[in-house]
Amino acid sequence: MSERYDKLSFYIDGAFIGDDGRRTQPVFDPASGEVLGTLPHATQADLDCALASAERAFAGWRLESPLRRSEILRRVAALTRERADQIGRQITLDQGKPLAQAVGEVAASAEVAEWHAEEGRRIYGRVVPARTPNVRQMVLREPIGVCAAFSPWNFPFNQAMKKVAAALASGCTIILKGPEESPSAVMALAQLFHDAGLPAGCLNIIWGVPHEVSRYLIESPIVRKISFTGSVPVGKQLAALAGLNMKRMTMELGGHAPVIVCQDADVDRAADLLAPYKFRNAGQVCVSPTRFFVHRSVYERFVARFLERTGEIRVGPGIDPATTMGPLAHERRVTEMQAFVDDARARGAEIACGGGRIGERGNYFAPTVVLEPDAGSRLMTDEPFGPIAGIVRFDELEQAIAQANSLPFGLSSYAFTESSRSAHLLATGLQAGMVNINHFGAGPSELPFGGIKDSGYGSEGGSESFDGYLVTKLVTQMN
Repeated sequence: MSERYDKLSFYIDGAFIGDDGRRTQPVFDPASGEVLGTLPHATQADLDCALASAERAFAGWRLESPLRRSEILRRVAALTRERADQIGRQITLDQGKPLAQAVGEVAASAEVAEWHAEEGRRIYGRVVPARTPNVRQMVLREPIGVCAAFSPWNFPFNQAMKKVAAALASGCTIILKGPEESPSAVMALAQLFHDAGLPAGCLNIIWGVPHEVSRYLIESPIVRKISFTGSVPVGKQLAALAGLNMKRMTMELGGHAPVIVCQDADVDRAADLLAPYKFRNAGQVCVSPTRFFVHRSVYERFVARFLERTGEIRVGPGIDPATTMGPLAHERRVTEMQAFVDDARARGAEIACGGGRIGERGNYFAPTVVLEPDAGSRLMTDEPFGPIAGIVRFDELEQAIAQANSLPFGLSSYAFTESSRSAHLLATGLQAGMVNINHFGAGPSELPFGGIKDSGYGSEGGSESFDGYLVTKLVTQMN
């Protein structure tokens, strides 16, 4: 076990609970394969305790003053900023991303807590004028109840904070199952809320075999809302289970985001922005640009510049300050990346750079650029969720938009153009929950964040993030 890595537990009813004879699993450093620590799995009795705790806490938290909820979230934001370096270092150890990116993730999440602290004070109902003078009609928005949330390993702190902050600011209580592969961020989150004075039971953290835990929580009559961030196949399974049990859902699933670079774009600027953004977190980002459609007239120039910027990426352990891209989070992702490359090569594509594993120790895969991959290749049809970009030419903008929309994904999309006409066509034509033109605009707390089609529904940003945690109640009263 590593002395650099904090001890792991789960958090139920305001108490941190260790393994104490429970089943455990090892947590690995993806940069070296070293075992960092062991993570205890919750038993069924532990899950029942978490459910009972959240239900009991909801009775009081739902009636708590929004000012009091806001005060706690503001305290969490302040503590998050104070501890960002410490929490970020732990994330780098178990998730692999460069330290600067890990610390940045934590620091940015402080604003998530802060924004929900403010916006949670503005959950308003309304009075509807009645048809008769002795009737009063009120529309109330009330917290839905106990929520079950499942957060991913790629942004383990930020994604967990989004779910927890929105639920608690709405007056709900929440049971969170974080990622077993990179658990330190969620453990730190529990400690932050604990130290900020959150009442026992409002937040519960559990770990276990994912499908077993998710099924047990979703089928429980105590849970009224589900929030999941992860892959499309798993999301569909959970959505089916939640639908069967009439549970409200927020689903933020896979992306396979398209990029369209028009002939009138600032090509150098587009390449300079897209290369580091593509390989951020080793491409393990749901909104990562993956399918590049570049106008034929600027194709060669864009590719040359993109390859130049890709060549500047430094792959290594995330803890090394010189590293700009760390290892993949799992060994299995390395094998999967190689399968994408081999399929593209077999179909006649050119591997312009990268294309294979780096070294024998750690989950390192070279930043890879594939030119002219076949439309039916895995790279152009399945989300790789890794450091691979496919670049193809197009002649007409309408053709590129049609290709971008041809898959069942619809999370994020990107386009670069200096033409207002083209920008309008892209804004209205691209089928995605988020369309970013000439920059990367999605992400701030005040903006909605979510997809359409197989990429899910609901939002984990903006005032829309509260919608999944609130129910509408009509009260009519005759005097």
